[in-house]
Amino acid sequence: MQVILLEKVINLGNLGEIVKVKDGYARNYLIPHGQARRATEANKAEFEAKRVELEKQAAAKLSEAQALGEKLAGQTVKLTQKAGVDGRLFGSVTNFDIAEELTKTGFKVQKSQVRMPNGPIKTVGDSTVSVALHTDVVVDVNVTVYGETA
Repeated sequence: MQVILLEKVINLGNLGEIVKVKDGYARNYLIPHGQARRATEANKAEFEAKRVELEKQAAAKLSEAQALGEKLAGQTVKLTQKAGVDGRLFGSVTNFDIAEELTKTGFKVQKSQVRMPNGPIKTVGDSTVSVALHTDVVVDVNVTVYGETA
């Protein structure tokens, strides 16, 4: 199925490009999330009429994400979890925990934006995670986990 992208999609294309994707991906993900439309003649004409407005919205989202990224870069998130004597946690620190703590400190971050390349944190100490605020804005945040004995 051919679709018109309404915003930049990672590994697919930029705003306004007409790309061919699998039917299920278009029907179940791109179209419901407002990231694409079917590439019919009517939709192509409608898109061209709204192109300037959509580009302004995309630029506004990018500048907002860059501003938030500058504030967020280098931040340290401090979490306390129950841990054993050897420094291993009972459980783990996940992207949900980090997003929740960032939200408490005043940054609007969703758990899907927190990227943990090595999986959940399972030990006491310092770690670095990435926060993807926009497809073009990815910042690193330090996470310090303190152990609390049971």
